[in-house]
Formats: sequence, structure tokens, C-alpha cells
Amino acid sequence: MPSTRVHTISLGCPKNRVDTERMLGVLGRGLVPVDSVAEADLVLVNTCGFIRPAVEESVDTVLSVIREAEGAAKKPVVAVTGCMVSRYGAADLAADLPEVDLWLSTRELDHWPALVGAALGKKNLDTMGPRRLSTAPGFAYLKISEGCSHKCAFCTIPSIRGKHVSRGLDELEREARLLVEQGGVPELVLVGQDVTSYGHDLGLTDGLKHLLDRLMPIKGLKWLRLMYLYPAGLTDGLLKHLAGLGRPLLPYFDIPLQHAHPEILAAMGRPFAQDPSLVIDRVRAHFPEAALRTSLIVGFPGETDKHFKALKGFVERSRFTNLGVFPYHQEEGTKAADLPGQVPQGTKTRRRNSLMKLQEEISRERLEALIGTRQEVLVEEESPEWPGLHVGRVWFQAPEVDGVTYVSGPKVKPGRMVLADIEQAKSYDLVALA
Repeated sequence: MPSTRVHTISLGCPKNRVDTERMLGVLGRGLVPVDSVAEADLVLVNTCGFIRPAVEESVDTVLSVIREAEGAAKKPVVAVTGCMVSRYGAADLAADLPEVDLWLSTRELDHWPALVGAALGKKNLDTMGPRRLSTAPGFAYLKISEGCSHKCAFCTIPSIRGKHVSRGLDELEREARLLVEQGGVPELVLVGQDVTSYGHDLGLTDGLKHLLDRLMPIKGLKWLRLMYLYPAGLTDGLLKHLAGLGRPLLPYFDIPLQHAHPEILAAMGRPFAQDPSLVIDRVRAHFPEAALRTSLIVGFPGETDKHFKALKGFVERSRFTNLGVFPYHQEEGTKAADLPGQVPQGTKTRRRNSLMKLQEEISRERLEALIGTRQEVLVEEESPEWPGLHVGRVWFQAPEVDGVTYVSGPKVKPGRMVLADIEQAKSYDLVALA
């Protein structure tokens, strides 16, 4: 079978990236990645549709691909997939953008390979083929579930991706072993819309515990990281179990709290609308050394200066290792879009900037305390600016969302884990010598 030259663009979250990697894997061994649309037989754009800026980025990307494809010597097949297609529908999008050859929603995930294969004139694609990783050497995402069954007032995910559906234990263990034992990946990052809900739909009372019991013994796995841990799922029972596991499980807790004031949390429809300090204290009681990451929304409808002051005080007290702050976006089709008390954009921006300035100070203080210590650094890639300098991460830096560690030394190579002395701290990044 002749080779297929493919140019891929994956937008949005790590879960989207995994979908792209699966698609690349099942297109066959003759797949040849290329750097431009003009060189490709197939251009695959996996879109995000979560919030308005993501939709705008997705549309702009598709328009750019169309322009480049029309200027190519041989027009490639242009396939647009993902959340934007699921949110707005293939028919409506095709009417506006007829130049796109194939529209694929997330509800058709299992059929993507066959549909793309048909558009390329290929048959009998192996839909069980291994993923073709697109991440930096050293880590891979393991998507353990699809969709979400929570009903947060601001969120479009359930309408786009459907209800929470867990992947099977055997399937996940096979994929993890393939990535680590055969692919040589030292870090797995478990992702799902709510990782703590894993297995509930499979009839497993302690699904996440069962999954971790399968993954922990994998030979060659150095770091195991959990992302998207809903606060309601972080019970004392689960935390006690996690505390007894040890490495390779990292004491890294990514808990999307979204806010700190109970009135705003209740309006958001969050599954945990109590004082989030209770969750933070619970985690730290079991993991005193825990690295805590959260995401917060400012400017949700009805958020007053009093609510924001409480949120800022919470951030100051909690001293998160890593923090993301996002202005609320009024998304069509969500309950929050019709709520009274919509906050002006300028107020949202000021509140976001205020929290990020506070977090920058907290982060710098935390990182400066590490100067002079020795840390494991997972090396990812060479720095494009400085010969001999590499970009990596220490254990509390999750890929693509947290700061990085710049490291140099004779043993430093992409994909390798090295011991390095921390010599300098910046606001969010470290500098180390191995």
C-alpha cells in the first residue's frame, strides 16, 4: 500500500490529542508526517469547541488550511474532526465551508479511521493499531474515559462529548504497557473529564483504585500523574489508598475547583459546592508534600466584589503550586448563558490579572526555596534558542500546562531522566545543571 503523507493539527485539550494520535496510528505503517499542507495527501484538523475563543481559533485554523490546500499542486483531502464539529453539526459547518472534504464529530470516534480511509481510497484499515505519539519524548497521555455526566452550568462538554463512559481495565492496561514497555515512555499522564469517576459506569465501586493497581507495576514506568480530579471524588478513602501506593504515582493533584465562594459554586452547579479549603486540607493531610494545581473562573454571572475578594483570599491562603485563571465566557446552550448579573469583560480581565499577579509571587517564592536542591528532571527537547540547553520538567511540572525546567549537562538527552542541581528560579520556571 503506498504511503500517505499527512499533516496534522490538534487543538484543545490532551484528550483531543489522544484522539489525533489514535487516528494517526490506524492510518497504517506507511504514514509519513509532513510539515506543511502543500506536501500532504491528508490534512487532519482536530478542533476544540469548548469556549468561544477555542471555536474562533478552530475556524481560523480551518480557513488557513483551506487557503493553503487550494494553492497546493495536488489538493489534499481536508478532514476536520473533534469538538467543534460535535457542537455545531457537520451539516451546518459544511454549508459554510464546502471546501472541507470530511466532517467528523466526536460521536463517530470509532468510525473515524474507516471514514478517512474511504476518503483516501484506502480499505481495511486496522482500527486496533497503536497510537502514533505526537508528544515530546518522555511522556504520553492515557485517556481513561470519554465525556462527562456532571451538569456544571457553564460547561459545554456533556453536550459535545456525551455522558461519562469509562474505557475497560484490560484495554487501558494493554495500551499503557505498549506505551511504556515497548515505547519506552517513562511518564504516563492519566486524563479524563473526571478521573475520579473512572469505572462508576462499569459497576466498579473503586474504579480508579483498580486501574492504578493495574498500572503501578508496569516495568519502566517512572512517573504516573493524575489530571482532572474532581473535588467531590477526593474522599478520605481514596486519598488513603493513594498515599499507600508510593512511586511511580506522583503526589500531584490537579483539582479544577473553579471558584471558592459557596454562592458562586452553587450557581455554577458544581458537584462540590462547599468550602474548597476542606478538599485542600484533606489532600495535604494525606500528602503533606503534595503539589496542588487548580483552575479558576472569574466573572461568572453574579460574581460581586465580595465574591472575588473571597476567591483572592482563598488563593493567597492555599498557595497553589500551579494555577490557571480564566475569564467566564457566555456560551450559547449552557444554563449560565441566561443567568442575570453578567459581568463586564473589563472586570473579568482585571480580576484575572489580579489573581495571576498574586500567583506569580507565590510561585516564585516556592521555586526559590528549591535552589540548591537536587531534583529528577525528565528531559523533553533541545532548546531552539540555546545550543546545549534542554527543556524538561521536575515532578510537580505537568506537561504543557505548568512551568518547565531548563537543564544542561553531558548526560542530558530528550526522553532521559537525569538528576540535576537547581541553580536558579524564575516566576514559573527553574534552571538546573546535571
